[in-house]
Amino acid sequence: MKLSSRHRQPGFTLTEVLIVLAIIVALAAIAVPVGRSVMAKSRNAACLSNLRQIGTGLEAYLQDHAQTMPEIAAGRKGKNEDTPVLETELASYLSNPEAFHCPADHKCFEASGCSYLWNSSQSGRNRLKLVFFGKEGDDRRIPLVTDKEDWHPGESGVNFLYADLSASSKVEFGVNQ
Repeated sequence: MKLSSRHRQPGFTLTEVLIVLAIIVALAAIAVPVGRSVMAKSRNAACLSNLRQIGTGLEAYLQDHAQTMPEIAAGRKGKNEDTPVLETELASYLSNPEAFHCPADHKCFEASGCSYLWNSSQSGRNRLKLVFFGKEGDDRRIPLVTDKEDWHPGESGVNFLYADLSASSKVEFGVNQ
């Protein structure tokens, strides 16, 4: 006696289910790294935007203070320290305090109030007389503000705000000979 196909239960066989699961796992294995890469690039772009905002605030500060860089420390360990730093001196020049928070930073901002470090060797200097490693600046490629840590993809892992107020993830220090 032959079984007819109409007695078969509707549904999927175990082989079909395993094939579908294998395809889903393969697609997820491809999508997760791509998604992480896209998110890392997005955080890097937002960080560069923050540095440009800080540059705009610094420009306003320089106009109010005879083109003299602020006299501030590189950073602070905790928000309760009474030390003049980037986020306290430029706060009144920026409309959004989140400009001091790099989206890739998940701990420094909470502790200190800023994800960035000030190049304190430039504190109190006239913007036209900046010195880096004992040499006068070339084409204003002197870093003023950097990420506190290497949070970003790329060779250096940090972003920079240079003296010409451009922001970049590229290490482009320049000095005259």
